[in-house]
Amino acid sequence: AGTILLMLPFSTRDGRMSFPDALFTSTSAVCVTGLIVQETPTFFSTAGKIIILILIQLGGLGIMTFSTLILFVAGRRISFKDRLLIQEGYHHSASTNVKALIKNIFVYAFAVESLGTLVLFFLWNRKFPGFEAFFQSLFHAVSAFCNAGFSLFRDSFVAYRSDIGVNSILMVLIVLGGLGFLVLQEIKIILASLLKKKKLRMSLHTKLVLALTLVLIIVSGLLFLALEWNHSLAGFAFKEKILSSFFQVITARTAGFNTMDLNSLGFAVIFLLISLMFIGASPGSTGGGIKTSTIGVVTAFLKSKIQARESVNVFYRTLPLEVVTKAFTLVTLSIGVIFGASFLLFLTQPGASMHTVFFEVFSAFGTVGLSLGLTPELTDTSKFVIILTMYIGRIGPLTLLYAFSRAKAYGRFEYGEETVMIG
Repeated sequence: AGTILLMLPFSTRDGRMSFPDALFTSTSAVCVTGLIVQETPTFFSTAGKIIILILIQLGGLGIMTFSTLILFVAGRRISFKDRLLIQEGYHHSASTNVKALIKNIFVYAFAVESLGTLVLFFLWNRKFPGFEAFFQSLFHAVSAFCNAGFSLFRDSFVAYRSDIGVNSILMVLIVLGGLGFLVLQEIKIILASLLKKKKLRMSLHTKLVLALTLVLIIVSGLLFLALEWNHSLAGFAFKEKILSSFFQVITARTAGFNTMDLNSLGFAVIFLLISLMFIGASPGSTGGGIKTSTIGVVTAFLKSKIQARESVNVFYRTLPLEVVTKAFTLVTLSIGVIFGASFLLFLTQPGASMHTVFFEVFSAFGTVGLSLGLTPELTDTSKFVIILTMYIGRIGPLTLLYAFSRAKAYGRFEYGEETVMIG
């Protein structure tokens, strides 16, 4: 639907857009990636930008969320099986009240995006005329919260590199969008209970997500700052160095904005950004990647093996074997998808360098939207490779596996056991 709308004459300034470009842009918006083959501010008309904004919002909150809301509004009942699917999509121990869950998701999104729009409008109302200031604020607030990375500025936010206000609100929106709706809900409940002088225990999922998000931001931000201090950050003022370092590592985890030229970065920092793009945001959020909790479970498993423990423990809790298996399955499938897509891109884009291709594929899979300049040069075949990678990255390799696998195993039997050498 997005592709068809973007191909209509009123969506672009010159009234024309090719099918591959329209499909690429629509997929990038719905999968909240932000990779672009045509410049958003100059190529699209106001109507086209509004279409992209709507696609970002739909993709950010999730097609399943919107479809469920429509069924509720229409007075339709949701089957028990579908309720379980919706709950699993946001949290393993979600409330059985699906209607309240969907309502809260929209309330949180509307509240955060409205506040972000208001702050950005306050910062930009003197820079742009009335309606333009509002639309710029709304577009970027939604794009940041949905971790989409689409910008109405040709150089993203390079011009605002030293602006503490713009940098701060964008980073807050990106982090809030990447935490996950159930984490936001639990934080709200805990804060409300503290005001009433009651103490509630935080769930393991929320603890793990918050701890890993904080560690990733602080450690990667300081590492970026140290590695690029005398390199790409050499000509920056002290304030710009701090803002640019932390903005870039936060946005690399699925948002896709940038405040500096990525081609000026050293290979070590490019590798750091690739790692952050692979990890991504948290489950039930607007972001992509394998998710923070997945990398947390894998790390906990490796730690348990080093300590010669049979069980996998996190924050004095034991993780079920099913969760550990699912985490390793997701990592394995994700690596397979990334290497498969990279191989195809090497075939269809022979002139591209290896680090540029890997950066592009990791960005597409993690629904990030950062690029080292390869996206505008993609051939039509390469565009379809990236489109498929964005699609798999957004819905998740596990979802794709479940969709094409058997509903249940046939037969109850086991073969004789025999060992093989490992390592």
